[in-house]
Amino acid sequence: MIKISADSTCDLSPEIIEYYDIAITPLSIVVGDETFKDGIDITSDDVFRFVDEEGKSCHTTAVNVYEYQNHFEQLSSQYEAVIHVCLSSGLSSCYHNAMLAAEDFPNVYVVDSMNLSSGSGHLVYDAALMAAQGMEPKEIFEKLQAVVPKIESSFVIDRLDYLAKGGRCSSLTAQSARILRLKPCINVNDGKMTVGRKYRGSFEKALQAYVRERLKNRTDIDYSRVFITHPSCEPETVALVRETIEKYGDFQEIIETRAGCTISSHCGPNTLGILFKRL
Repeated sequence: MIKISADSTCDLSPEIIEYYDIAITPLSIVVGDETFKDGIDITSDDVFRFVDEEGKSCHTTAVNVYEYQNHFEQLSSQYEAVIHVCLSSGLSSCYHNAMLAAEDFPNVYVVDSMNLSSGSGHLVYDAALMAAQGMEPKEIFEKLQAVVPKIESSFVIDRLDYLAKGGRCSSLTAQSARILRLKPCINVNDGKMTVGRKYRGSFEKALQAYVRERLKNRTDIDYSRVFITHPSCEPETVALVRETIEKYGDFQEIIETRAGCTISSHCGPNTLGILFKRL
């Protein structure tokens, strides 16, 4: 049997993780002088409470080499092979650390997702499906490598204060965006986050325009699956996004997932993205 494994940043739903028995390596969330494990002893709601109610700052740290070694040692002895999908090497040292750890285990394959959140989650899901079909480890690894550049990931952010607190934008930029009611789109390009279009108006209006622009009149989309990923958006907001997706794209699956603490600590509660694959 082949074991599929991933960093906690893959942001797949508990149901998918449980059904395919996916192993998760949690990143660390540092709050003041306390350190928590993403999804184990801290949730996105905890992050928002720390920041918004207690005025604390949160930042993330990568899975270290020792943690990966322990993880791979446990799994590699139980399974024919282990395929582990990492957070983008352009955003974290997770991939570098995992590669160092995997040197001791010839049956461990490490994939640089060049992505984050359910953008890397697409790879994890694909790997689980291929493993269930009985594909060989090397074949799964090679197919995942081919899919990496085809994943299209982006998010619209309602508030920039979380990015400002994390040092990813200035306080002045965050304040200006709030005054002008700007909602920036964050794109993942070449494994790194870049700022795209800035929408003006309400969060809901911005999301409708964002989804329309992402999907309308496209001929290069793989319609097998799209993720709607967010940390804490209202059900009505998610329903509006789903309705807009259905209007402009005929996806076989529309899967809603909650973003974990890593995305949440950088982007805040009102953040939502649609993540899909290109042909």
